[in-house]
Amino acid sequence: MRYLWWLVRCQPWRVLRGGLIGTAWMIGLSARPYLISRAVDDGLRARDARSLAFWVVVIVVGGVVESYLGIMRHRTMTFIREDAKARSAEVLLRHLSRVGAVLPRRSGAGEVSTVGGSDIEWTAQVLTLTGPGVGAVVAYGVIAVVLWSVSPLLALCVLVGVPVVGLVVGPLLRRLERAESVYRGQQGALTARSGDIVAGLRVLAGVGGRDLFARRYVARSQELRAEGYRVGAVNSWIEAASMAIPGLFLAAVVWLTARMAVSGDVTIGELVAVYGYVATLIVPVWFLLEGSHQLIRGRVAARRIADLLNVTPDDVGGPGRRWPDTAPRARHAGVPAAPAGPADLHDPVTGLTVRAGRLTGVAADDPAAAVALADRLGRYVASGVTWGGVPLTDVALDEVRARILVADHDSYLFAGTLRDILRAGADDTDERIGEAVRTASAEDVVAAMPSGLDTPVDARARTLSGGQRQRIRLARALRGEPEVLILVDPTSAVDAHTEARIAERLRASRAGRTTVLIATSPLLLGRADLVAHLGGDRITATGSHADLLERDPDYRHLVARGSADADLEVQR
Repeated sequence: MRYLWWLVRCQPWRVLRGGLIGTAWMIGLSARPYLISRAVDDGLRARDARSLAFWVVVIVVGGVVESYLGIMRHRTMTFIREDAKARSAEVLLRHLSRVGAVLPRRSGAGEVSTVGGSDIEWTAQVLTLTGPGVGAVVAYGVIAVVLWSVSPLLALCVLVGVPVVGLVVGPLLRRLERAESVYRGQQGALTARSGDIVAGLRVLAGVGGRDLFARRYVARSQELRAEGYRVGAVNSWIEAASMAIPGLFLAAVVWLTARMAVSGDVTIGELVAVYGYVATLIVPVWFLLEGSHQLIRGRVAARRIADLLNVTPDDVGGPGRRWPDTAPRARHAGVPAAPAGPADLHDPVTGLTVRAGRLTGVAADDPAAAVALADRLGRYVASGVTWGGVPLTDVALDEVRARILVADHDSYLFAGTLRDILRAGADDTDERIGEAVRTASAEDVVAAMPSGLDTPVDARARTLSGGQRQRIRLARALRGEPEVLILVDPTSAVDAHTEARIAERLRASRAGRTTVLIATSPLLLGRADLVAHLGGDRITATGSHADLLERDPDYRHLVARGSADADLEVQR
């Protein structure tokens, strides 16, 4: 509700104009029955042609004014809804790009897709309540007052009848909110699953897993379909009630008024007016029921948007802001400054110290522990990591991102030319790009492209093999030339000869700069200045690769993958 209120506050004058026009339009609807009743009583029944002509002219003029108000109401509310959609899209895109790599650790791609699509639409629809919704409430009160002047009994029926309608539909709306929440969650999960299947279709086909994933997707789709039927059933009852209940209400009031006209308590003109008032009342009652329906769906959608907007740098221990203020944070006085130059990184969880200017290898028994270490060193999770003695979480996040880069072996590759993917800036040169490509041993990848660096590559570079994509990712990370580069399994998909070239060139390329290699490859670890063995959640041994092979059997088994290979490594 706070998010919906924020969307209203972002365009107060337009919302105020929409409310005023919507109210004038609704009241105009209720004015027409009064004009018709005057024409009947003063013109037709009195056989006064002049009076009848006067009221006919007034009715025509009123119809023209009402038509104009209807056009302006619809125009204004369309502007309000489109502004809300554009504003939601803008704030989401800006915020999600700001949190960057934190997002995949909190939300799936399918969740983001559904929020960025239909959920934004539903939140915008709720703002209809600010125009016709407000007008419906005012018109309801105006009609009740007018009916009171005709008959207190009729006014009492209207005043009591409309809340009864709300009581009848209310349980359906609450049930809809619960069903809609479950449905939207399952829809996001299924979208994520479909994206994963498409992204890994070639791999699935290669290992014979395509049919298995297809069956699982069909099963989840059927579950979502069943949930959709459940939501549709509730929606159908609400739609039916929105039409049937006001109609029954109209019939009851007209029947009561006709009885009063027969007994002489009201005139024929007043009978016509009461019918018009109650018929007109169907419009605001329908708007209120429809608005309640939209509010339920909008609340579900806004809750999902708010969940994404609440993924902030706070989640990684950094200072950030909650929505709706998602502008980049200015640096405040009192925030500790980052080290002026290269400095040591220390992780108190594992006890690892990454020395500045050195190539450090980390061999982890548990891949999950290795990823968690990279997340802490890159400040993607809250931790007590220090950088040159300064808590990493206290340093401005933009400075951390500019100077410390965590390069995952499966990081996303955007669509574009190969040059665009590898370029570190607008003024980057092909010579520098070529150096990074050579270090990553990806010259053959570029040479195989029809237009070299100008060859377009689709999203995720699906046309490339796994090893080619991995080398392109490594070249992109090297081209960024960060002060601290943390590589997670950078060569897991390449052959041994290519891996040996990368290890040799990487050491030369990163000479004098802080680099962390998280891997279990002896070819990479053998080039490191210092190797740390991560057993469980703690560093159990440190030293050179050869030293650890000699004195740490667990390390030897981890990196040599068998006693025979281990003996060969020790002999070498």
